[in-house]
Amino acid sequence: MDDADGGLRSLLRQFFALEGDVLVLSVAMFAFSLGFQMTSRYVPRYMSVLGAGAVAIGLFGTFGNLVSAVYPYPGGALSDRIGSRLALTLFGLASTAGFLVWLFAESFGTLTVPAVGTTVDLAGYRIVVGWLDPAVLPVGIFLGLVFAQAWKSLGLGATFAIVKQAVTPDQLATGFASTETFRRLAFLLGPLLAAGVLTVFAFETGFRVILAVAAAFGLAATLLQYVLYDASEDTLGKSFGGVSTVIEDLRSMPEELRPLLVGDTLVRFANGMVYVFFVIVVTEFLEVGATVPLVGHLSPDAYFGVLLAVEMAVALLVMVPVSRLSRRVGLKPVVALGFAVYAVFPVLLIYAPPNAAVLAALFAFSGLRFAGLPAHKALVVGPAEAGSGGRVTGTYYLLRNVVVVPSAAIGGAIYAFSPEAAFGTATAVGLVGLALFLAFGEEFEQAVA
Repeated sequence: MDDADGGLRSLLRQFFALEGDVLVLSVAMFAFSLGFQMTSRYVPRYMSVLGAGAVAIGLFGTFGNLVSAVYPYPGGALSDRIGSRLALTLFGLASTAGFLVWLFAESFGTLTVPAVGTTVDLAGYRIVVGWLDPAVLPVGIFLGLVFAQAWKSLGLGATFAIVKQAVTPDQLATGFASTETFRRLAFLLGPLLAAGVLTVFAFETGFRVILAVAAAFGLAATLLQYVLYDASEDTLGKSFGGVSTVIEDLRSMPEELRPLLVGDTLVRFANGMVYVFFVIVVTEFLEVGATVPLVGHLSPDAYFGVLLAVEMAVALLVMVPVSRLSRRVGLKPVVALGFAVYAVFPVLLIYAPPNAAVLAALFAFSGLRFAGLPAHKALVVGPAEAGSGGRVTGTYYLLRNVVVVPSAAIGGAIYAFSPEAAFGTATAVGLVGLALFLAFGEEFEQAVA
């Protein structure tokens, strides 16, 4: 206990000794992450209330995957050209505007995507290819995402640049740790704040209150970083070297990474198929609420926020201990644990009994998937040659994220036919990815203590 207390005091001392720009960035990151975590996981439910079906929700998930995959590079290039302060100010205003567009989503009307689908018989099972009914897309939801994700994804490169230029090399890890700590803390508190609002208001009214609060957080954070961030150290970079640079990086990716990349991509694809439907399953399919002492009854919408907080609390508790364990048992078993949780969670959730305690246990179990994240990152950068870790990492995540883009649309098309089929298929795909990683993934000896 003394060691732990000493470590906490040491971390706090290091944190408050950091340069002011990193502190400003950390607070801004907390505010934007809080706003995004309060809202993004509930958007599929909001779409359902607005009349959208499973196909439309799946297409929204795929659009989100596309934005996440595409935004970081141009965002980083823009921040290099105009400076981090101006870039993050623009991205902050865009995110704030995105929350407001979501708030008034009904005013933007809808777009109808015609039916594109058929059914086929495969081994006695009726399989839907595409979708059989027109998909009604709330335009404001999709437009809002274009803006709301700006600070989170477009600003990724700028946030890295600020930390790098604001601290000395020996403090770099601490600088990144501080911003990540703030971000994860928002992951925990955001859903709880949303749950509190949804305890007072019905969902449609409550979620609009949440969106207004998120917009206020975004505007406050934008003003904070604009006023307090010192732009005198900003450096302007050069233009992009061309597509040939990306192709070269793809070709030079270490062979040892390929089994990890294939397994990881399948696991993430599986998760992407059903991720946007977690809130729908809890609030509409299972319709599980809970009674909490001193609080009273929580509606399914409010209880979903509590479940997300339980998931993140477990993640925060296990990440450091499991990272230390990986030094003894190796990186591969820890990464495999995370993959396994990703893979089996969908089928466990869809067939769970409508019981609050069971769902709390399931989401606590889901939090274990974060345990493998530090080991996973180490396994990605491990085989890279000196001086090429950034390029290897960027290439790896570019490939994975691009392949995962259509996953939610595919999951939505299957979900429209059968929720059980969608979640079962997701688990099957995830287990294939886990099996391939276990069979062919490589360990790196230097990672084992």
